[in-house]
Amino acid sequence: SLLVVDEAHCISEWGHDFRPAFRQISKLRQLQPEVPILALTATATKQVQSDIIAQLAMPKAVVLEAPFIRENLQYLVRHAENKITEIIALCAQTNEVGIVYCQTRKNVKEVARQLVANGISCGIYHGGMTAIERSQMLKDWLSEKRRVMVATNAFGMGIDKPNVRFVLHYDVPASPEAYFQEAGRAGRDAAAAYALLFFNEADLKGLAEQHIQRFPAPERVL
Repeated sequence: SLLVVDEAHCISEWGHDFRPAFRQISKLRQLQPEVPILALTATATKQVQSDIIAQLAMPKAVVLEAPFIRENLQYLVRHAENKITEIIALCAQTNEVGIVYCQTRKNVKEVARQLVANGISCGIYHGGMTAIERSQMLKDWLSEKRRVMVATNAFGMGIDKPNVRFVLHYDVPASPEAYFQEAGRAGRDAAAAYALLFFNEADLKGLAEQHIQRFPAPERVL
């Protein structure tokens, strides 16, 4: 009676290359043309919304958009030359549940090692782990056997724990949409929570270099 596509922004973000099968979902409409489609996402710009509608073949789509503002969630950005020291201090001063996001598996392992060395209960989560290892880490974190999860963006879709009080970013995310998605995992119980992103000059230089490597110059695009 209803086809629901959750995390629909992935159709636009990954469907063009990484997961081309996402763009084939619209073929289901040929099998059941009368069944309505509901596409859900927490992060979709106007351009991404238009792409989702096109890829799902929804010419008469009705867009329902809730405000992005969450009054209980505080967004913070802090310059820090020694980011790990500040993260250790923040995690040590509270018994609340939190997430520390890193951009690489190497950084996940190093941050977790430092936290454990300072007596902080934490787990790790990244794409290089087996499904069994990731599942166990998630269970430990959801049950609060491990209080802090240090993870790459592989720790993302489907993660819904209401009482996450803080989300820390050891590395700067690749895009504002990625940041908003990750930061938004804090405070889903509507109680006060915060998202804190650390950066320094080396991070800014690295982002600029990644941008140059990832995208061709305009004159090279046919």
